[in-house]
Formats: sequence, structure tokens, C-alpha cells
Amino acid sequence: MADFIDAFQTALGLIVTLNHDLVEILLLSLKVSLTAVVIASVLGFAIGGALAVVRFPGRGAVSAILSALMGLPPVVAGLFVYLLLSNAGPLGVLQLLYTPTAMIIAQVVLVTPIIGALTRQACEDLLEEYDEQLRSLGASPTATIVTLLWDGRYRLITAVLAGFGRAIAEVGAVMIVGGNIDHVTRTMTTAIALETSKGNIALALALGLVLLTIAFAVNAALVSVQRLAKRLAYA
Repeated sequence: MADFIDAFQTALGLIVTLNHDLVEILLLSLKVSLTAVVIASVLGFAIGGALAVVRFPGRGAVSAILSALMGLPPVVAGLFVYLLLSNAGPLGVLQLLYTPTAMIIAQVVLVTPIIGALTRQACEDLLEEYDEQLRSLGASPTATIVTLLWDGRYRLITAVLAGFGRAIAEVGAVMIVGGNIDHVTRTMTTAIALETSKGNIALALALGLVLLTIAFAVNAALVSVQRLAKRLAYA
């Protein structure tokens, strides 16, 4: 028990004093995850909006696959990106493996289905309400998608926050494509796994506390956005 208390106190000290290693790992984690979520949001909004509005053969199958990919195992996504970026892969010439860019790509693969599927559901719900009005105005598919995305913006913020939560807490995929290289590709989750195995519990605990704080903040933001959306809906 005494050892745990000492480790906890040391961890708090690392956070309060803004330990260089901790801050470096935190900033890289945020950079990778935020960049991945921005890219995934653009892709997810486009894919989800198109699936909700545009009718084409196989649309149901594509929607089902997108929903299934929401539960894509991170290690499978990491393996897929690794095969793409390895020297023997089609994108090996870019030499992106074991770089933050590779980690961003892996997280985009993981997050895009989440945002895309939630966007499709939100747009389909809104389309049921606005379909006749949009048809009477002669809105094109593109205009319809933009209108639905704007009207469902609070629901989409929820989708983006859910995607960020998935990205920031991910470990398997970024470990595979990033390699957990010190000062280069070490994120909070991969550092926690490494430092725990090394017995450096204080740094692992400090990173865990920061990650837990971010998780709580994301969940609080989700609840706030949902409450705001309901309040505006009944206004």
C-alpha cells in the first residue's frame, strides 16, 4: 500500500511540475488524435451524408459494412495499415511506417466508420422530417446533404467527440504502425504499456491520470452537447 501511495504522489508531482517526458508524450498524443479526428470527420460526414441521401445499388450492404466497422479491432486496423505502408506494400515508397503520420492513418481508419455511421443515422432521421420540403424546393443531393449536416450539427458534434474518445484511448494500432519509439511515436497509451512493463509505475500512473481526465472531459462534453441538442429541439 505504501508503495502505491508513493507512486501516486510521485505521479501527481510529475503532472504538477509538467514533467518534460510527460508533456512531450501528451502533446504528441493530442496532435495525432486531433489530426486523425479532423480527417475522419470530413470523410465520415461525406460518407454518412451520401449514404443517407443518395440511392444506389448495394447501399444497404455498404451501410451494414460501415456499421460493422465501428467495432473494428484496433490491431486489425494496425495490421492493415502496416501492410499498406511496409516496404513490400503499395505505399512503402512513401516511407511512412514508424512515423506519426502512420499513426494518424491508423486512427483515421478506426474513427471514420464511427463518425460515418453516426452521421448516416442522424441524416436519415432528419431526412424523414425534411424530405418533402427539400423535394419541393428542388434541392440537389449535395444541397440536401449540406442542409442535413448543418441541421444535425449538434448530433454530429457528439459523433466527433465519440471518435476522439476512441482515438485518444487507442493502443494496438498505433503500437503496430508507430513502433512506440521514444521522442518520435510514443503516445500516452503505448507509454503506459511500456512504463508499466519496465516497472516505472509513477510515470505510467501520471499518464493514466491525464488520460482518465481527458476521458472524463470528453464524456462531460458529450453529455453537455446532448442536453443542448434536446433543449434546442424543444425550444
